[in-house]
Amino acid sequence: MTPDAESATSLSDPVDRAAARRELVPTGALRVGVIAAPAKSALFVAFDGETGDYHGVPVDIATALALRLDVPLEIVNFPNSGACTEALALGAIDMSFMPVDAERRKKVAFGPAYYIIESTYLVTGASGISSLADVDHETVRVIGIANTTTIRSAARTLKETVPTPKESIADAVDLLLTGQADALALSRDAFQTLLPRLPGARVLDGGFQSTGIAIAVGLERPAALTFASAFLNEAKASGIVRQALDAAGFPNEPVAPLTR
Repeated sequence: MTPDAESATSLSDPVDRAAARRELVPTGALRVGVIAAPAKSALFVAFDGETGDYHGVPVDIATALALRLDVPLEIVNFPNSGACTEALALGAIDMSFMPVDAERRKKVAFGPAYYIIESTYLVTGASGISSLADVDHETVRVIGIANTTTIRSAARTLKETVPTPKESIADAVDLLLTGQADALALSRDAFQTLLPRLPGARVLDGGFQSTGIAIAVGLERPAALTFASAFLNEAKASGIVRQALDAAGFPNEPVAPLTR
C-alpha cells in the first residue's frame, strides 16, 4: 500500500501487526490529536469541563481503534488542524483525523476518508451578504482558522479580499458575535451546530472546496498506515463511523464511500 492511497485493505488481509504496533503506539498508548470547538462537527470535538473528557466523531473512531490494538487511548487537543498536523509530523502524537490537502501531504501520510466536507462561508446578518460572489469584495472581512486546508483554499479563490487567520473556532465565533468579522470560512457540517450561537447568521449556498476528512499518521510509517487504513475501511463497512456521526448529531450526513 502506498502513502496517501485509500486502500480497501481489511484487517483480514495480511498485516504486520507487530510492526504496526511499534509504529502506532511507540509509547504504549495511542496518542490521537483532536480539535476542540464550541460545537461538534464531523471533525471537531467537544470538551466536557466537568469530566475532562472529549466527545465527538474522531474520539469514537479512535476509541474503537485503541480497543482493536488493546492499548490505552490518550486524547491530545489542539486549537486547529494546522497545529495538529505539525504535532503528528514531529511524532508528538501517533495518529489523527484531518482534511486532506496538498500542503499536508508533505508532512503526514493519509489513509481513507470517513467523511467528505464542503467548505463555504457563514456570514453575519449585518453583512448583507447573500452569495459566494458577494464575499469576494475588498470591504468584506473574511476570517478562517490558521494553517487549515479551508483557509488556504479560501485564499486561493478570493481575488478582492484576503482571509485573516484566527487560532481557533472559539476566537472566530467571538469576532462574528462582536461585529469584527463578516464571513467565516469553514466546512458546512460545522455550521450546523454553530448557527444557533450566531443569531441572524446564515450559511451560503455552494462552496469553494471539497475534500475528505481522513485518518492520518506520520510519514515513513508504512505499517502504521496500512493498519490504520484497513481499520478505517472496516469501521466504515461495519457501522462504527455511522454510529459516531449519529451520536454527534449528524444522522443525515453520509459516510464517505469505500474506495479501492
